[in-house]
Amino acid sequence: MKQLIIILFILPLGLFAQEQKEAPKAEAPKVVVPKEANAKLARKYVREGNLLYGQKNYVDAGVAFEKAIENNPAYETAKYNLGNALSEQNRNKEAIVQYELLAKETKDKVMRSKLMHNIGNNYYKEKEYQKSVDAYKNSLRVNPKDEETRYNLALAQMMLEDQQNKDKDQDKDKDQDNKDDQQKEKDKQNKDKKDGDDEKDDENKDNQNKDKKNPKDDKKEQQKQPQPGQLSPQQMQQLLDAMANEEKKTQEKMNAKKEKGKKVKQEKDW
Repeated sequence: MKQLIIILFILPLGLFAQEQKEAPKAEAPKVVVPKEANAKLARKYVREGNLLYGQKNYVDAGVAFEKAIENNPAYETAKYNLGNALSEQNRNKEAIVQYELLAKETKDKVMRSKLMHNIGNNYYKEKEYQKSVDAYKNSLRVNPKDEETRYNLALAQMMLEDQQNKDKDQDKDKDQDNKDDQQKEKDKQNKDKKDGDDEKDDENKDNQNKDKKNPKDDKKEQQKQPQPGQLSPQQMQQLLDAMANEEKKTQEKMNAKKEKGKKVKQEKDW
């Protein structure tokens, strides 16, 4: 009986210990911030941003607007104001991206018209006048009565036309420079070719003169130095004269010998 009581007492303790081991641990309760509280915080940051914006502290104003967006990602006013703060810092490309993102999201026509107007302004500052013109036209399609946008459009169109004229002039100047360079190169090639031809002509003339001179010189040399067995008429005459002189001398010697062999008549015959 005593043993039975001990067993019955131990058994419930074992079951309780097993339940405590297998039971999952309770997680700490999460604090869920109501959306209304986030919206209020977002509006608070927008007010701070607007105040800083009015003080021309555009960097801190942008930070405040970013915090407002973090608390309320659908807050269009905060997104629009952030684009304006970026634009005032001349971060034009970033401002354009911000405006374009909101333009894709918003269903508010007035907001879209303002966004396209501001996109046009930032493209204008970047001197991308064609894109500026396109943005202003898109703004006027939504709000045709916006005279400020219409004025900006006219100004952007004037700047675009001026830019295009300058580009044309630059292209013309570039083409003219290319033509001048090509003409200079052509003239240089022609000059080099002419100099080469002149040099070749001079060389040919020299060769021709040599060719013409050599036969005459050879002929003169042949006249000065006759080949064996050939005598010039002058040399032939000289040879004949020499032979004639020799013959004359020989004849005189023979006559002298004959005269020597005769007796000398010493007395005159009576």
